[in-house]
Amino acid sequence: MISRLLGRMVSLLITLVILAGLGYLGWLAFQPKPNGGGGRGAGARPDLPVPVLAATPRVQDVPVYLDGVGSVKALNTVTVRSQVDGKLIKVNFVEGQDVKKDDVLGEIDPAIYQAQYDQAVATKAKDEALLANQKIDLVRYEQLAASNAGSKQQADTQRALVAQQEAVIKADQAQIDNARTTLGYTKIVAPISGRAGLRQVDQGNIIHASDTTGLVILTQLQPIAVWFSLPQQQIMRVNAAAAKGQLAVDVFGNDGVTVIDTGKLTGIDNQVDPTTGTLKLKAELPNASYQLWPGQFVNVRLKVETLPQAIVVPTSAVQRGPAGTFSYVIGADNVVTAKPVTVTQQNEHEAVIASGLTTSDRVVTTGFANLADGSKVIVGKDDGPPAADLAPRKRSRSPDGKTGSQSKDGKQDGQGKTGEHRGRREHSEGDQNGQAGPAPAPAAGGEQSGGAPKAQP
Repeated sequence: MISRLLGRMVSLLITLVILAGLGYLGWLAFQPKPNGGGGRGAGARPDLPVPVLAATPRVQDVPVYLDGVGSVKALNTVTVRSQVDGKLIKVNFVEGQDVKKDDVLGEIDPAIYQAQYDQAVATKAKDEALLANQKIDLVRYEQLAASNAGSKQQADTQRALVAQQEAVIKADQAQIDNARTTLGYTKIVAPISGRAGLRQVDQGNIIHASDTTGLVILTQLQPIAVWFSLPQQQIMRVNAAAAKGQLAVDVFGNDGVTVIDTGKLTGIDNQVDPTTGTLKLKAELPNASYQLWPGQFVNVRLKVETLPQAIVVPTSAVQRGPAGTFSYVIGADNVVTAKPVTVTQQNEHEAVIASGLTTSDRVVTTGFANLADGSKVIVGKDDGPPAADLAPRKRSRSPDGKTGSQSKDGKQDGQGKTGEHRGRREHSEGDQNGQAGPAPAPAAGGEQSGGAPKAQP
């Protein structure tokens, strides 16, 4: 009985020891670790300030743009055709050449049309000679009728013949004008100034006025037109802005950032496309450098108004939460406060604030990962982006056994880069041990404050 009782007591004691150990481990698991407990990769201490960058809101005039997608079209396009039939005996342009209005682009054999013109001139000369004779007879008959030596009927008949012959001469003149015009059509001239395309007919071929291909196609590139579309919801806004004055239109290049040409809005379509729900607009641009080409797709923005004296902050300063947009404002003692803001418009760089901020505030632009309302921050300086190497530097071992990196000028950088990394590591280990500053220097024996041996770099 005594041995059985002792066995139960031993079993109970072992059970209590196990339960106590498990309880202690659970208590340790739920205790907050001081700065990660000295382990690597632990989070930052909550009592340390969060490094951030800040900006001050500024006041400026902000243009308001409506973005759209459009295509470039020639302001005028003409298919140059012959107006008479004949043999093409000369081509006076080069493909891709800039031509001016009334330049002769081609010539048709004028022999037939020259003959028709000469015939009309000769016919008129014959009829004029006949008219001169009839006028002489009219004078004679009128004298005879006045002296009762001839009949008045004969004089009246001769007067009618003279009038008839004068009408014939007018018809002859019309025939001459028509022949002259037809003869002029043997020279094919440019109806507009523009750039010639590829030649459609070669020299020596017979061309007809009924040909649909024509001799060449001319396109006017300076100025040039851009057709683009905007959502139907912007109709009233565009019409209201157009009623106040001329609207500016910017066209972007292939990168979507650089404005390559600026022109003016010249037309608004009179109906909405029901298939897309968009409204077509037309702009005219000078295209001085020929950067726009017919058929090209471009990004377009239309300036509809300008917001005067608006408060502007970097877009990164505007954060979004469950209750809407807000910004972290740095207050007294570098403590941040989340303030709700109303954003009028924003792009990838700037945001226009309607309410919530003033020009005396400082807003946080970076470092939001460890930031919360009421956090203490330390504001750094934005001296520009760091200049990173294109590739990792070659690491080499110096004669004293220390590892360094080979810089671009061939010098060892072991004391610079390695010392910098070692200083950062010691700073991190010092923070993990509960120290606000860098860790104390290791002892001469090569051991850190924790007692573990430290390997030499």
